[in-house]
This record gives sequence, structure tokens and C-alpha cells, in this order.
Amino acid sequence: MEKLKGALAVFLGASSFGILSTFVKKAYGQGLSLGEVAGIQVLFGMLILWFIYLLIKLSSARSFQSSIKKSSWVKILISGTSTGLVSILYYKCVQLVPASLAIVLLMQYIWIGVVIEFIFFKTRPSKNNLIGIGIVLIATLLATGLMEKGLKDFNLTGVLFGLLAATAYSVFMIVNGRVGNDYHPIQKSAIMVTGACIMVFTLFPPHYLYNGQFDGDYLHFGLILSLFGTVIPPLLFAYGLPKTGFSLGGILSSAELPVATCMSFFILHESVSPIQWMGVFLILATVIWLNAAKSNNH
Repeated sequence: MEKLKGALAVFLGASSFGILSTFVKKAYGQGLSLGEVAGIQVLFGMLILWFIYLLIKLSSARSFQSSIKKSSWVKILISGTSTGLVSILYYKCVQLVPASLAIVLLMQYIWIGVVIEFIFFKTRPSKNNLIGIGIVLIATLLATGLMEKGLKDFNLTGVLFGLLAATAYSVFMIVNGRVGNDYHPIQKSAIMVTGACIMVFTLFPPHYLYNGQFDGDYLHFGLILSLFGTVIPPLLFAYGLPKTGFSLGGILSSAELPVATCMSFFILHESVSPIQWMGVFLILATVIWLNAAKSNNH
């Protein structure tokens, strides 16, 4: 039963990530800019996470006092800038291409992360990883519609931002697994989002917070994007992953892809052809296979 609860938590956490691109599109439709969308998400996320952390700390003071922190919170803060970078690059991609294409581009982190680990950490990819990379690249050609439409119908700038977002997401995943693991998960998330907030506000000064421009749309989208982007996923992952284990968690977290594609199709009414659906599910099947193979090896 505990494993089932954990699995449901991870699935819901990944699904919440999947709906983000749809609400970002809607925020753009209401006249919000890239800097405003990214800014209100990290601001609200930071405030909510610190509030939750303080509540937990007050309710269990002894366990917090007995835990000794070995790593520097500054490193966690700096690593959090990768989170802010993912938001900026991904939301710029969403601004330029359909949401269903943006999520496929973001999923390229699957092979980009393998390349980064090989270059910087000399971690040689396994045979399964190399096969998986090949399948993902072929599936991406199907899922993006490139084979049907050709390059002329693509916003290449948007595609570039999507690939850069995938690279930043890969860096985030690698860094997140290596920094601040001796901190409480909520505290670590709060520090990282604080770093993201500092970065986003440095690039896009939040004039809208004090020039009288802040209204109901900012509050509405700020709460939605922060909850589904920076609050709910880390909370559910922190609860679920220890119960499911990394491999099953990796399989369940891939739910982000079909959820985002379904949201773009049913809510935004974007066109997704049968060949594109085939590519989406081929990527999904590859993620499941790679994580299942990893589980068997362990």
C-alpha cells in the first residue's frame, strides 16, 4: 500500500509539471510577458515553499536541531539558478512554438544528460542508453511533425530555445542529485527556488510588483504556475520517491510528456497528428524501458 501511495504521488507530481505549458500559453494570451510569467512563478513558489518549511520546522524542531548540515547553502542557492534558467528558456520556447512541440523538445534532456555526464564526469553510457538515445531521436522526428511538415513550418528560434531548456534541465537534474542532499527536501527546494528567483529578477526586474500593474491575472497565474511548477512536484516527489525507488519513480515521472500533449490538444486545441502521437508514445516507451532496464541491473 505504501508503494502504491508513493507511485500515485510521483505520477501526480509529474502530471502537474505537464500542465504548465498550457497555463503559460494562457498567461501569454492575457498579455503577460516572458519575464512576468517566469517571475511570478518563482516568487510565489519561493514564498510558499519557505512558508511550508517554517511550518514543518516549528512542528518538528528537535529533528531539525539534531541534523548537521555539511554542505553550504550557498552552493544550493547557486545551483538553483539552473531552475530559473529552465523556466526562462522553456517559457520562451512555449511562446514561439506549440505547447505540444515544446514538451517534446524539453524531453531531449534524456540524451543531453547522458552527453553531459560523459563529457564532464567521464561516465560512459551503457549499451541500453545508446540504443535509447537513438530511439528518442527518431521518435522526436515523429513527435515534432518534422517528417510531415518540413523545416519551413518550424520556428527554428523556438526549437533552439527548447533544446537549450532541455540542456538546462539536464544540468538541473545532475546538480540536484549531487548538491544539498543533507538538507530537508523542502528546505533544499526553497533555497533552490530562491536562487532561481534572484536570477529571474536580475534578468527581468519585477517592475510590475510596485508600479501599480499587479492585478488579478498576476495573482491567478502566479498561484497556478508556482503550485504546479515549484511547490506540488517537489513535495510529492519527496514523499513518493523514497517509497517507489529511483527506477519506478523515473518511469512514473515520464507522465509529464503525455499529460502536456493531451492538455495542448484538448485545452489549447493544438493540432497533433497520429504520427506525432506515435512519436510521443515512442519516447514514453523508451523512458519506461530504460528505467526498467536500470532497475533490473540493480
